[in-house]
Amino acid sequence: MSSNVGSGLFIGLAGTGAAGGLAVGGFEWNVTWVLIALGWIFVPVYISAGVVTMPEYLRKRFGGQRIRIYMSVLSLILYIFTKISTDIFSGALFIQESLGWDLYVSTVVLLAVTALYTIAGGLTAVIYTDALQTVIMVVGAFVLMFIAFDKVGWYEGLLEQYPKSVPAITVPNTTCHLPRPDAFHIFRDPVTGDLPWPGLLFGLTVLATWVWCTDQVIVQRSLSAKNLSHAKGGSVLGGYLKILPMFLNVKLYNEVGCVDPKECLRICKAAVGCSNIAYPKLVVELMPVGMRGLMIAVMMAALMSSLTSIFNSSSTLFTMDIWELMVVGRVFILLLVVLSILWIPIIQSANSGQLFDYIQAITSFLAPPITAVFIMAIFWSRMNEQGAFWGLMVGLIIGFIRMVMEFAYGTPSCGEEDLRPALLKDVHYLYFALILLALTGLVITGVSLCTAPIPDQHLVRLTWWTRHSRKQRIDLEDPWATTPSEQSSSQASNESEPERERPACWRRVGMWLCGLTEAPRPKLSPEEQQALEKKLTSIEEHHIWKNVCNINALFLLTVNVFLWGYFA
Repeated sequence: MSSNVGSGLFIGLAGTGAAGGLAVGGFEWNVTWVLIALGWIFVPVYISAGVVTMPEYLRKRFGGQRIRIYMSVLSLILYIFTKISTDIFSGALFIQESLGWDLYVSTVVLLAVTALYTIAGGLTAVIYTDALQTVIMVVGAFVLMFIAFDKVGWYEGLLEQYPKSVPAITVPNTTCHLPRPDAFHIFRDPVTGDLPWPGLLFGLTVLATWVWCTDQVIVQRSLSAKNLSHAKGGSVLGGYLKILPMFLNVKLYNEVGCVDPKECLRICKAAVGCSNIAYPKLVVELMPVGMRGLMIAVMMAALMSSLTSIFNSSSTLFTMDIWELMVVGRVFILLLVVLSILWIPIIQSANSGQLFDYIQAITSFLAPPITAVFIMAIFWSRMNEQGAFWGLMVGLIIGFIRMVMEFAYGTPSCGEEDLRPALLKDVHYLYFALILLALTGLVITGVSLCTAPIPDQHLVRLTWWTRHSRKQRIDLEDPWATTPSEQSSSQASNESEPERERPACWRRVGMWLCGLTEAPRPKLSPEEQQALEKKLTSIEEHHIWKNVCNINALFLLTVNVFLWGYFA
């Protein structure tokens, strides 16, 4: 929950909710289903495969290195476009609105604090601070929710006042200043709706599967669980918590709904709209002075919890899958940050200024091929490396073309004629995600059937059907693996190496900041190593806790279905 709910979600979800109503809450409730899929379908395969990163799973599943490198690079690109840059922008925007600081000064301060304990503490520090910050986020957001609902007259008052929240300055002969008549319905028209219901149910599931079941940022938390029952319990708790954001964002301010480009520029320095300042406005206008400080802490907690998760996972991807040096991963975080800051001006003007729509749109252009590869890799043993690679390549080309067109044409402001081609204005990005998933699946199927299959001995504990197998898996050739002669020579050199002198104090401090240690690793016997691997790859569960997780999952899904039906 804390790894996903950054300041970008607080700002983006509130802004899109202010602009279009409750339908955006479906993005949060859709998560419940894929979280259950994560704990009950994907994580058992990952654990039994004995992997640390998602590209590592693909390397074991298909062999070779090109898919592994491609997945690592694409994941890092997605982090820049949809995670780091949006969280930095939204956190700085909140500080700008509430404290009056400059946007980029706020950015520097936030990054300095966040980077300090991410670089120094690694995954352990990130997980513990995430857990603490989640409590702060939920408590603070609940306080604001009650104050806001009380101010507006609770849900009945919101139903009455929202249709009246029309901007004081409008664009003549347009209707874009009028609140949507379907604002309080999650299911919108499948053709004319801003979030068509088939796209919200099915297209969004494609994106959510990438985020929650195949993305390193989220899956890394599940893989660090003590056992499979702990991972399932985390999925269920996350599902309960993801019900809350729908109710934690209430906003009714005319400035937020500006439609005149000149007026929007004056208010928030973005001509396409000011919906992103909905949550900061809510805090500044409604919260008493002391509580304002709490909400700033909430937003900073949200920002830092998600950024630290992304930084740590990005470092893991880069060091484990691209450049296997720990210190390089720490330095690589700085490059991600710089690129993300340079992307902020693009975010301000994309998707009518609605941050949440921007995040989902970019994801729909690049993530569906990844979703297709992981789902088919787990469930279809006949899929091979050639099919996966060319499916990813074709999907990338099609998605990249749509993304370039999106930024090239831009989004017309209120009153401007929409001159975009039909692919942009008539095919919603959630429908495009479904189309891209289907095309990728067809390419994967065609190429896999036309080329040689992977022998069964290489697929043991790498698919859903073989996750419980006790057979010995013969790994596919890894071009990066060291040969037995190299390993033996390395061991010999370590044994003959004389005892090193204790490094200087400044050097020890530098090693600590980079996550390095001077202590030698304990040497394990072959039997100890085999026992450790068996423990780490075990998906056996205690019968009682297995049932507890199953019952909670069924109850969570029941609550979720009721909420969808009630607000549909």
